[in-house]
Amino acid sequence: MSALRTILHADMDAFYAAVEQRERPELRGKPVIIGGCGPRQVVATASYEARRFGVRSAMPGVRARQLCPHGVFVAPRMDVYEAVSAEIRAVFDRYTDLVEPLSLDEAFLDVTGSRALFGDGAAIARCIKQDVLAATQLTVSVGAATSKYVAKVASDLDKPDGLVVVAPGDERAFLAPLPVARLWGVGPTTQQVLERAGLRTIGDVQSRSLAQLVAAFGPNLGGHLHELANGHDLRAVEAERDARSLGHEMTFADDLVDADEVHGVLLQLAELVGRRLRRQGRRAGVVRLKLRYPDFTTLTRQRRVPATADDLELARVARELLDAAWDRARGIRLLGVTAAALGDAAAPTQAALFGGDPRRQERLLRAMDAIRDRHGDDAVGRGGARRATTPFGPDRDGEGPQ
Repeated sequence: MSALRTILHADMDAFYAAVEQRERPELRGKPVIIGGCGPRQVVATASYEARRFGVRSAMPGVRARQLCPHGVFVAPRMDVYEAVSAEIRAVFDRYTDLVEPLSLDEAFLDVTGSRALFGDGAAIARCIKQDVLAATQLTVSVGAATSKYVAKVASDLDKPDGLVVVAPGDERAFLAPLPVARLWGVGPTTQQVLERAGLRTIGDVQSRSLAQLVAAFGPNLGGHLHELANGHDLRAVEAERDARSLGHEMTFADDLVDADEVHGVLLQLAELVGRRLRRQGRRAGVVRLKLRYPDFTTLTRQRRVPATADDLELARVARELLDAAWDRARGIRLLGVTAAALGDAAAPTQAALFGGDPRRQERLLRAMDAIRDRHGDDAVGRGGARRATTPFGPDRDGEGPQ
């Protein structure tokens, strides 16, 4: 039962920016913005000094420059962040083997079975915070609760270096005074819809029945709001070792409507997925697309493919799936690309009748990965690519981080 679980959500504080400030003392105390400042690039994260100016993750880089003209834009160094992330993961693994990474800088941990050894959720969270600081000189904020959703909300309420514990039975009271924007997936557009209906706090949503919410907002959004507002989230922490797929998703602050921009994001997501596949020595036999509209209607489409870890092949299939499924009259709130039906890259594969040697292509991709790991993600690209991408947004204008 969920009431018996102890779930932690650990979220590093301004992770990429904090790593850069740790590595480069001249950046300490300055507004550091990780990402590009071009109109088609987005902010990956920003230091707390930059956040005081209103800069936030997923904001267009050009807007961040307007808000914080003295901000220091820094090109992302994914190899460095991944190395630090591995140190943090090693700390998590000391306390539980049920760790579900969401990204390099955050993860869910199910420590239910660890309480006999290390104490209750608060005690384990304090130990993790101390160990992460000792290992990396970086701070992490932790939320402890009976579910993933409530733990994630809790971890964000006392940043940086926070610890918020929600005791079993206190979930509704904890959530009630918070604004509806704290509900997972409620962005600015949905927030406006809810506020026009008189729902400004999560407590306001709690006061409506499931039937009322479904009648007002439809079964997808209405059901979603009812479950989360009442603290209901039975999803299990899924340990990475059990993963049968690898994927990346992006939720957008503003709904995407431009086809070129959507296709650029798909390429970016495919590159992230392909790189993870190659690092783990795996190939995908299925490419899966996830598409979510502003009203939370979610579509998934997939196609079986010859085993591959090629970014461009993943992107090509994802684009075809998108173009067949997307209602162009509607904006896109979320996009995801997932590689499924994973197999060992060392397993034999059948080459296409008129295609090139897949092994040769994989060697080329690995060589490109090595160059990017050493010199940065923009160090090498494909001659046939129509636009470059950063790990955080498509670069359609040729303006990279400074």
